[in-house]
Order: sequence, then structure tokens, then C-alpha cells
Amino acid sequence: MNNSGHKILVVDDEPDLQMLMMQKFRHKVRSKEYEFLFAENGRDALDKISENSTISLILSDINMPKMDGLTLLDELQDLQRNDLKAIMVSAYGDMENIRTAMNRGAYDFVTKPIDFNDLETTIEKTLKEIARIQNTMEMEEQLSSLNYDLDMAARIQQKILKQDFPVYEEDERFDVYAHMIAAKHVGGDFYDFFKVDDDKFVFFIGDVSGKGMPAAIYMAVCRTMLKSIGSEVLNPAECITKVNNMLIPESDITTFVTVFYGIIDLKKGELSYCNGGHNLPYLLSKDGNVKELSDVGGLLLGKFEGAEYDMSTVKLEPGDSIVTFTDGVTEAENDSGGFFDEERVIEYLEKSADKKLNPLVKGLFLEVMKFAGSAPQSDDITVLTTKYEGN
Repeated sequence: MNNSGHKILVVDDEPDLQMLMMQKFRHKVRSKEYEFLFAENGRDALDKISENSTISLILSDINMPKMDGLTLLDELQDLQRNDLKAIMVSAYGDMENIRTAMNRGAYDFVTKPIDFNDLETTIEKTLKEIARIQNTMEMEEQLSSLNYDLDMAARIQQKILKQDFPVYEEDERFDVYAHMIAAKHVGGDFYDFFKVDDDKFVFFIGDVSGKGMPAAIYMAVCRTMLKSIGSEVLNPAECITKVNNMLIPESDITTFVTVFYGIIDLKKGELSYCNGGHNLPYLLSKDGNVKELSDVGGLLLGKFEGAEYDMSTVKLEPGDSIVTFTDGVTEAENDSGGFFDEERVIEYLEKSADKKLNPLVKGLFLEVMKFAGSAPQSDDITVLTTKYEGN
């Protein structure tokens, strides 16, 4: 092991010990593996430690004037430094003081007259323990920093995904509500919605392969592309085609995204949509009838350059809701390994047609959570629902 840079504080009131330490460990000093500092008593030692926070090991006599080694150990405990270890030096056979020193936090001890071979072995062992503790502390600091970054990323993602509902309150022709719970700090699910003009309302939902930070970054790219292209292209199939081809260079071998993309013509009461490998939404009528939208095919995005996508149009009646969701809903598992499945989604929607969108969406989340019980959440869960109220 390379002990480069270890600073060792020797605390003893015998001047000869300083010379002996420098002589016996001169090869370590010359190679700069050890750097020795010296103090004559406990008070002096505390001053040295206060001035030099990189001291990692203390070699201290027990019997000293002003402040003895046992009192010094008590003071060191107050510093709460796990990476600062003490080796105590005591007379041979002085088991009472040695036992007291170990109870007060000494890591090890050596006896007088000092066997310097034994002392070197003890120092090496102690430095290895110090290095282990320092590595652990560094890992804990890195983990704390990572958790902070992830918390920040989660807050940013929540701001990216619209959270302030209701929106478009001035337009009584439609309503929209969405919610997402990520499996980790950040997720790969996403949604967005916006009005292209006074009569065209666009909404989409997507699910990026994988979870965590890589999925969240890819999610942000996908969402930005969809919103940018969708603001200019009013044909859902053309929009998805363009975004798919743009995503190809941004994708690696394991990265892709599924997307459902819809546009409601609020004046005509028509939904035009395209699907890119995503779960097909359910159309929920005001009387509780639930049916799946017709499959228009369409491969997932980011994998197949030149893939073709089709559009379909369906007439909406006042009170109709389009319930879109990611597979985190239907593939939520319980303790027995069972899945929530589409049947439970349909059953819930059939008895929830009279609910406003906020309680309807949150109620579905509640059903999923009750089903999953204590089973860990394995995937992001997202629901986006749009309701056409009519002109």
C-alpha cells in the first residue's frame, strides 16, 4: 500500500524520542511516505491538530505533564474525527492504563522499551484502517453529492413536466390533467400539451427505455423535439416521422422511446392521432363506455430510420375523455408477481366516468398503489387524460 503523505504526530516529553523516530524511519521520511510532527504534551498536540487538519495518526505517550495521554484521548473524542487514530505508548505491564486508553478510543498500543519493528507494523496496520475510513468518507461525500444532484434533477424534471393544474381555464371546450411518479429520482416517462392555435390542442405521452438519469436526459431530448416539430406540423404522422429520424443519431443500441401523439380539433370535435409503439389509449365516454382507440401501427422511435407512421381520426362527443398512460400502469406488479393489466384499468374507468379529471387520474394511481401493496415500484408511472367538453 502507498502511504504517501501520511502525517504522524508524535506526542512525548522525552527529546530523545524525536531523534529515534527520525532515525528509525528515515527511509520513510526520505521517500515522503511519512512526515513526522512533534508535540511535548496533550495541549501542544491539540494545538498542532487544530493547525494541521491533515494529521491522520497520533503516537502518544500516556504519562506527560500539563495534559497526559488519557486526557488527550478524551479531547480527541470531542473532535469527532473517525479518520484520526491514536496509538498509545505505555510501560510494559501497565495494563490498567492500556485498558483505560483502549476504552477511551485508542486504536492500538505499543509498550516501552519500544520495539521499532513492532511499531512500524502497528503504524502500517493503523494507516491502512485510516485509508479505509477515508475512502468510505469520500464515497459517502460522493453519494451525498450525487443524491443532491439527483434531487435537483428531479425538481427540474417536475418543472419541465407541467404541474400547475388546471390550465387553459379560459377555454371551456376541453380540460387536461396529468401526473407522473418516477421509479427513481428521475424518470424516462414524459408528457406535454399545448395549443397550436385557438382550435388545435396537441398532447402526447412517451416512455423512454430504461430508468434514472440516462432515461431522463433522453426524455428531455424527445419532449423538446416533439414540441418543436409539433408546433409547425399539424399532421401527427408527419410529426412522429420527423422526430423518429431526428432521434436516430441520438440513440444508442439500448435506447428508444414509445410515443402516443394526438391533436384535438376543438372546433370540429375530432381527434387525430399517431402511435409510435406506445400503449393505445382508452376513449371514455360520459356514460362510462370504454373502448381502446384503433391501432394504427407504428414502431417505437429512435431505432428504425425511415419507419412509416399512419394517422387516424375519430369523432369525439362532448364529455369524451382520452386516457393515455405508460406501461408502468398496466405492468405494475404486486407481491405475488401479478400485473395490474388492462382489465383493471378498464374496470376502474367504467365506474369513474362522472369524475373530474384530477380525481379520475389520481384515483387510477391509487388503484395501482393499492394493487402493488408493498412490492417495489419497478417502472415510472404516468397518466395523461384529456377531456373534450364540446363547443
